[in-house]
Amino acid sequence: MTNIDVLNGQGKVVESIDLKDNFLTSEPNKQALFDAIIMQRASLRQGTHSTKNRSAVRGGGAKPWKQKGTGRARQGTIRAPQWKGGGIVFGPTPRSYGYKINRKVRKLALMSSLIYKYQEGRLIIIDDLKIEQAKTKTMVELFTNLSTDRKPLIVTPEYDDKLFLSTRNITGAMSMEVSAMNVLDIVNAHYLIMTKEAFSKIEEVFGQ
Repeated sequence: MTNIDVLNGQGKVVESIDLKDNFLTSEPNKQALFDAIIMQRASLRQGTHSTKNRSAVRGGGAKPWKQKGTGRARQGTIRAPQWKGGGIVFGPTPRSYGYKINRKVRKLALMSSLIYKYQEGRLIIIDDLKIEQAKTKTMVELFTNLSTDRKPLIVTPEYDDKLFLSTRNITGAMSMEVSAMNVLDIVNAHYLIMTKEAFSKIEEVFGQ
């Protein structure tokens, strides 16, 4: 049976917990991981790009010149695309780039991201994380003790306002609750730090 060490705030091993069968030891699914990342990145696009077509451009109500007898090409409006200041042909309009993937694929992708972090030795479990006062210095010391000062992502069982305030001024650092975990943030993080309680919740869902 595979196990994983649990560290304290000083970076020392205090216990070791056994993992359920196939939890974090199975082969990650690269395709599911790829699909989830592309989906999340697409959903982050604002889609506010906009251009005006010939019907939306102001002016051009009068016919520039009569239909026949001028020797020039016939024109109906100076807001046609070939005119300066005219409408744009097939230009972008506001739209949503977001889409969804199958729920099972999302779950598989999240599990695969955790497996990669575990295989790389960048999944760290700490026994507890209680912050009595919001201070950036507290989190800097923790990251130093755990040797995780490069883009760490902290996951706790519930949202912790003091933890968020203590982390937000540290470049690359993030904190979130278990329910907010997502593939893109896990992949972008260099280290994934989870409390023992948060890890147990994840194991209950994925370790079945």
